[in-house]
Order: sequence, then structure tokens, then C-alpha cells
Amino acid sequence: MEFFCYHRDRPGSMALRDELLEEHWSYMDRHAAEMIARGPTFAGDGGDDDPATGSVHIADLPDSAAARAFAFDEPNYQAGVYRDVLLRRWRNTLGRTMWDFSGGRTGGNRYLVLGLGAGQAADLAVPAGVDEDLIAYGPLLSDDGAAWLGTAALLRARDADAARAILTQDRYADIEVHNWAFGGRPA
Repeated sequence: MEFFCYHRDRPGSMALRDELLEEHWSYMDRHAAEMIARGPTFAGDGGDDDPATGSVHIADLPDSAAARAFAFDEPNYQAGVYRDVLLRRWRNTLGRTMWDFSGGRTGGNRYLVLGLGAGQAADLAVPAGVDEDLIAYGPLLSDDGAAWLGTAALLRARDADAARAILTQDRYADIEVHNWAFGGRPA
């Protein structure tokens, strides 16, 4: 079962996040085989002095209990770096990991787009014309996988407005766009 996890940082927690970086990476290393995508979100463009605002992890895990353990046993969560966690079932519409993305780790602006659902399912298919820029894409689902709750995408785009435009605007209660970067240990 695939799960989307977005840990949102607590304001003022950047020093603690930096202090726990090796613990975070070591924890994620233990889940490397299950990872579909991972990486931090940023207030700005992700430069060296740009504070992180959260962490995205998309993983293929055995069940909901394993997903909750993955999300809440994470060292940054345990230490209080994060203010909240969005954890949802997810379906990997692209059928690949971020490491399979032909655009590589760098180059261009990268974004997390979260469409929080309102009503009937939307954007279940890969949007036409942007598939070469999609890093990860799929619906957010209820715990049992039966109800559509929104859409999550990681993509390369010209700017935040272009990233937001991959979703059908009037089909969501809210659409969030966050600057995002490939995660993991530096190569």
C-alpha cells in the first residue's frame, strides 16, 4: 500500500531540524527500499539560507499501522520539529519512483502541489502535456482506499502558478503549492 506523508515544520524549529539531520537520514535509510519519493519543502527556492517548512515522504508500506509508525516514529516528529502530519493512502499513478524521473535531481523549479478534495473525485488521470515534468502524482485516499480526498503531485514547473495549474482549480476546497527539493543524503 502506498502512503503520502507530509510533516509540516513547527515555526522556529530549524535549529532542531539541523541538529537531527543525521538521525533523520539514518531513519529514512532504513526505509530506502519502500521510498517512492522524499524531500523537504521550503519557504523560498530552497537555497542554503532558506528555512525548511516540511518534509514529504511517499512510501510503499505493508498497511496503515506501518504507515502510522513510519510517520510518528520519525526522529524529527519525536523531537517536536513538526507541528502536524498529513498521512493519507496514495496511489502511484506514474508507477515509478522519483529516482526514475528523467529530469534528475536538479534543474528547474520543483514543487509539491496538494489539492485537498471537496466532493467528487478529480484529476485521477495523469494531466496531459506535463508528464515529462511530473516526478510523482496520484490521488490522496481514505484509510481504506475507497474515498478520494484530494491529489498530491511533485513536479518541475516554470513557477508556482504553473504548478498549481496542473489541478482542476474548482474541484478542490484548497490547493497548496510548496517549493520542494529532492531529498536524501547528498550524492
